[in-house]
Amino acid sequence: MQPVVSVVVPVHDEEANAPALADEIAAAFAGRSFEMVFVDDCSRDGTRAALQAARSRHPTLRVLHHPRNAGQSRAIRTGVLAARAPFILTMDGDRQNDPADGPRLVDRLARAPERLAMVAGRRVKRQDTAAKRWASRLANGVRKRLLRDQADDTGCGLKAFRREAFLRLPYFDHMHRYLPALMLREGFELAFEDVGHRHRPAGRSKYTNLGRLRASASDLLGVMWLNRRARSPGAVVED
Repeated sequence: MQPVVSVVVPVHDEEANAPALADEIAAAFAGRSFEMVFVDDCSRDGTRAALQAARSRHPTLRVLHHPRNAGQSRAIRTGVLAARAPFILTMDGDRQNDPADGPRLVDRLARAPERLAMVAGRRVKRQDTAAKRWASRLANGVRKRLLRDQADDTGCGLKAFRREAFLRLPYFDHMHRYLPALMLREGFELAFEDVGHRHRPAGRSKYTNLGRLRASASDLLGVMWLNRRARSPGAVVED
C-alpha cells in the first residue's frame, strides 16, 4: 500500500544515532501509514550497515546511499524523489530533532488547503552551545530581513511539506536552508510550529559557524537573485 507520509532522513557518519532514530520514528508514527527513507550520504563509518540491520525490526525502513558525498540538500532531494507518499517529513540524523513532534506537523499540513505547502519546525529551548545559538540567531535575522521568508529558524531540520510542492522548487546545494523562501517564491503558503530540541547523544556536528557563514553569503545572494527573476502568472485556468 502507498504510505501517506514518507519520513526522509539524510545521514552522514551517524552509525551511533541512525538506528536509534529509526526506532523513535517508528514509535512516533505507530498505527499510521508511513515509510522511513534514510539516505546515507557516503558515510565513512558503519551507518549504512547499521541501518540495513535495523530493517529486520522495521519493515517500513528503506535505506538509500550515495557512492559519493553530495551534501545534505542532495540527500534530502534523493529521499524525496524516492518517497512514495504525498506528504514528506524531514529531520536531521543526529537525533536532536524529536520524532514525537513529527505527527503534529504532518497532521496540520494534511488538514489544510493545498495552498499551504509546508509546516516548518521552530526550535525552542535549543540544546546547542551559546556560540552556535548566537550565530544562528544572527544568520536567521539577516536572512529573514533580506528574503522576507517569514521564518525565524530555517536551520530546524524538522519540516513537513507536500512532495509535489518540493519538486517544483529549483535545486542547488544548501537549498534546504531556504525552503521557506523558495516555497513563497512559487506562491505557496507556510505555517510554523514550535518543536523540541535535544542534545546530540553521539558523534559531532558536520558544520561549523565559519563554514556556514562562508556558504550562506553566496547562497543568500543567489536566492535573492532567484526571487528577483520570479514572475507569477497568478491562478492558472484551464478553458
